[in-house]
Amino acid sequence: MYGGDVSAVSRLYRNGSGCGACYQVTCRYPQLCNDKGVRVVVTDYGEGDNTDFILSRGFVKLAHPNMAAHLKAYGTIGRLSTEEYGCRISCQYPGNNLIFRVTENSRYPDHLALVILNQPGKKDITAVELWQEDHKEWRGMRRSYGAVWDMVNPPKGPMNMRLQVSGDDGAQKWVQLTSVFPKVWKAGVSYDSAIQLT
Repeated sequence: MYGGDVSAVSRLYRNGSGCGACYQVTCRYPQLCNDKGVRVVVTDYGEGDNTDFILSRGFVKLAHPNMAAHLKAYGTIGRLSTEEYGCRISCQYPGNNLIFRVTENSRYPDHLALVILNQPGKKDITAVELWQEDHKEWRGMRRSYGAVWDMVNPPKGPMNMRLQVSGDDGAQKWVQLTSVFPKVWKAGVSYDSAIQLT
């Protein structure tokens, strides 16, 4: 997922709303590291040895050619301030729509858990609601962990959904989607929203 350039973070995770955010990470050892850094996507919470980013393959991509082993010897790159690693950058998924992946631990029809993928820009999804047709009301999903949202006894039939999205300026807006999931949805299956958040 995301080309392997993923990161676990601590304070930038923001109780899960930071999951899916993109950052340009650089390091402060010019003798070991390239000057362009690496783009990473936040996918998990983690606390490292006094560092904001716990990198996987992205750590090696920071290094000059043939210097990865020397960089790895440091173990961590050290705490990076916002000025050192740069601001959050816009996530780009050209040609890819927002995807809803039903997690493997979902159980039709009693428990729905989903992960939201390909979230573009610098926006955070702060709430997810499903339309309960028989009660004519929106029901909020629970943020289970990171980008995973779940609900016990979800609405039956094709589901309408709305997402509360925060903009770059912090303003909130609702984006409504129609028939996101079929009448019988399946665990482990990804559903294309047919939209790209802008």
